[in-house]
Amino acid sequence: MARRRAHQYVSLPAASLALVLAATACGDDNTSDALQVWIMEGTNPDASAFFDAANEAFTEETGMDVEVEFVPWADAQDKISTAIAGGTVPDVIELGTTFTPEYAAAGALHDLSGYIDDPSRFHQEMYEMGVVDDAAYGVPWYASIRSIIYRKDIFEEHGHEEPTSWEELRETALDLAEAEEDMIVFPVPGQAQYSVMPWIWGGGGELAVQESDGTWTSTVDSPEGRAGVEFFTGLALEDGLSTTGAVNWNEIDVMESLSDEKSIMAISNSSNPKAILEANSDLEGKLGAFVLPGQESGYMDSFAGGSLLSVFEGTGNEEAGWRYVDMLTGTDLFDRWGEESGFFPAGVEQIETYAESDDPLVRPFATQLLDAGRSTPALPAWSQVEAEGVLVGMQQDILNGNATVDEATENAAATIERLLNEGA
Repeated sequence: MARRRAHQYVSLPAASLALVLAATACGDDNTSDALQVWIMEGTNPDASAFFDAANEAFTEETGMDVEVEFVPWADAQDKISTAIAGGTVPDVIELGTTFTPEYAAAGALHDLSGYIDDPSRFHQEMYEMGVVDDAAYGVPWYASIRSIIYRKDIFEEHGHEEPTSWEELRETALDLAEAEEDMIVFPVPGQAQYSVMPWIWGGGGELAVQESDGTWTSTVDSPEGRAGVEFFTGLALEDGLSTTGAVNWNEIDVMESLSDEKSIMAISNSSNPKAILEANSDLEGKLGAFVLPGQESGYMDSFAGGSLLSVFEGTGNEEAGWRYVDMLTGTDLFDRWGEESGFFPAGVEQIETYAESDDPLVRPFATQLLDAGRSTPALPAWSQVEAEGVLVGMQQDILNGNATVDEATENAAATIERLLNEGA
């Protein structure tokens, strides 16, 4: 059970929260005999044995017990905000990459810069998500990436190879639509923001870039950004390769359409192959994956997500918290978590090993992560962009016919700029 802390926080924008921290930074540390750890629930379906081993090793090394609480992802932000406001934060917490900058900028997290010997051993896009004002507030733990999962058996049956450009992807999909009339060839989900990001980047647009005066500009509505969005949504609206219901689909819906043998190929998370095969063993040997192709050749960037491990400030157990984080990310437990969860350990050496794998459902995702994986802007205010569903709204407006690509991207870019510049 988490205990009361010397500092009390409230869920406010970073600047306001910093004032609260300064005003309440008083009182004695009421530390517990046990290290309090919050881990997000569901990443590893059965994490009990893992944490039994980790906690036993930590206790043997430090003499300190560990209490792990599993927090559902859907409840995470509310639970963290409540704990911050009530001064009952844990010592160590798993945070999604897009959450970390907000809490770091607010002063809620402990600076780990002095502990991390070699930042270069971690996936750099993920590492940068935990860096605010040149200080590191999170250590990359595990990573995921989006590439394309496809029905290898259906491709082979109709004489198709993995496409290497946007046009090849479209031509392959159109041919398969004629050959497999009862299947969804390429679902275009309306509620999956990480599925549209690659097309913005692939066309040459940027979610946000910082100008010389410090302000942020989005080029989602540039000709390049629009070209990517138009191509992706056009697979549904112009080419009929998706399904009308997909306007309300999220990533889980897309994954289920593959496991239910309703879709031929789709942008999917690197953890999905394992889940798909567990749901439908008949697909064993029938699935393949390929890196998201570039507009003309090569690869286009895809969102590299995952989690960082952070230590809360003001608990009195910051040193012990770091030692626990270091154990999970600096020993064989780092690799073990990846093997059990289906995610990649967020270390460069580990990902490189996976990129050399013979497994056709592992190697392409690892290659994508190494060569064409990137994150959202490492800004506290980016969480507001996600909270307001800016890219989801853009997608759905286009797919529902409520706005043209030009109108929807213009609105999305303006909203991104407003939120980032207000929060700067």
